[in-house]
This record gives sequence, structure tokens and C-alpha cells, in this order.
Amino acid sequence: MSTWVWKGLKTGKMTTRYPDEPEKAAGVSPGLPDISGTLPPGICPVPLGSVTNKGERNIRDCVHCLRCIRSNGGSNAWRQGYEWARMTEQKNNGNQRLGAAFSHSIHIRVLDAGACGACLSEIKQTGKPHYNIHRLGFFITPTPRQADILLVVGPVSDNMVSQLIKTYEAMPTPKMVVAAGTCALTGGVFGPGFSCRSGVADIIPVDVEVPGCPPPPLAFIHALLVAAGRMPSCSVLPEKNTRKKE
Repeated sequence: MSTWVWKGLKTGKMTTRYPDEPEKAAGVSPGLPDISGTLPPGICPVPLGSVTNKGERNIRDCVHCLRCIRSNGGSNAWRQGYEWARMTEQKNNGNQRLGAAFSHSIHIRVLDAGACGACLSEIKQTGKPHYNIHRLGFFITPTPRQADILLVVGPVSDNMVSQLIKTYEAMPTPKMVVAAGTCALTGGVFGPGFSCRSGVADIIPVDVEVPGCPPPPLAFIHALLVAAGRMPSCSVLPEKNTRKKE
């Protein structure tokens, strides 16, 4: 026992200092492509909806395959960082923003709406010692009746539509919905299709979006801080999903 105590004292605090300080450790984020670049046809594996009305690539569709970098000799810019969450403009969703009373004590219900497991794996990391979301006042709850935030991952498969609606309706107000990951935003490589939708916003109103395939733990933390009103919204995401069902 004394050996472990000594080792702990010698090692010191290893938990990230984010958001008080930027996280500078290597490998904490895969980054995102620069949305200002253009690509030759056939490069991006999710070309549907990958261009906005302004001619920019829609990073909500990005699956982190890096083909845009490798296929262009590395000339395309790559955006480092992890603060990707954006507050959406939901004018008629009936939800109230979480007030000051919730800012440092928020319970989160995580819902798998048909995800592959990658996003869930990253979410699990947020509760471990290095990220430790409990220090920020965020707690995972198994019941929607105690949840303030509904964190949804996955493109929403057909057999999860009713479960998503029931979970959302069971939450007390005020409440917020965070759609996390490419699948939850646009359907990713799975939707829209015969067995799933094109993201969470097709079913219930979404308040905060965070792209990535999967988003790193710090991107999830940033999304929760944005939902809690403790950090500003990111401005690099286009407003609407341009992908349409064929």
C-alpha cells in the first residue's frame, strides 16, 4: 500500500486541466478538415451533402478517413483542436435553456440510437481519471426522468425511433439534446437508408451538435459545457444538413 501512495505522490495530478487550460497532450484529437478546400470527385466516401451552399465541405459529414489529405499530397489544410460543438437554432422546440442552477450539477442520459460503438467508447473515457467529468459537475444517469441532457449517438435506426421519442418525452424540463458524432448529425455512412434515418434531428429537436467520427473525449466535454452555458458555441459548422434520401 505504501508503494502505491508514494507512486501517487510522485506522479502527481494527471487529470486534464481543460477547460481551465487548453489540453496540449499529443493524440487527444484527430482534428477536422479545413472546410474551405475543394476536392476532386470520388475522394470523399460521404459525398452526399458534403458541399454546402457556399461551396464549402460540410464537416458534419466527415468520417475521419483522411483521404482528402492523402489523395491531395497533404496539401489540404487540417484543423487541429476539439472545441467543435455548436448550439443550433431551435426556435420552436419547447425546451428552456438550462439556467444557472444547473450549471455545475447536470445529469446526462446517454442513448445509443444504433451507433457502431466508437462514440460510446469515447464517452466512456470521459468518466475515467484523465478526463473525470465529475469534477465539472457532469454525471451519467441511467434514467431519463433524472436527466437534464440527452446525449444521443448513432444515425437512429428504425427500431430505435420510438425509444428515442419515449426517452425524450420522459425527461423533465428544462432539458437539452446533444447529437454527437457524424451519424447523429447526418446519418454518416449508414443513413439515410432503408433501415435508419439521417440523424437525431429527424426525430427530436437538437440543441447542440458535435461532429467527429468519433468525436474525441474533449469534444464531448466541450459539447456538455456549451449545453450548460459555460463555454461559447463553435462557429465552424454549417447551419443545416444538406444530405437527402435517395
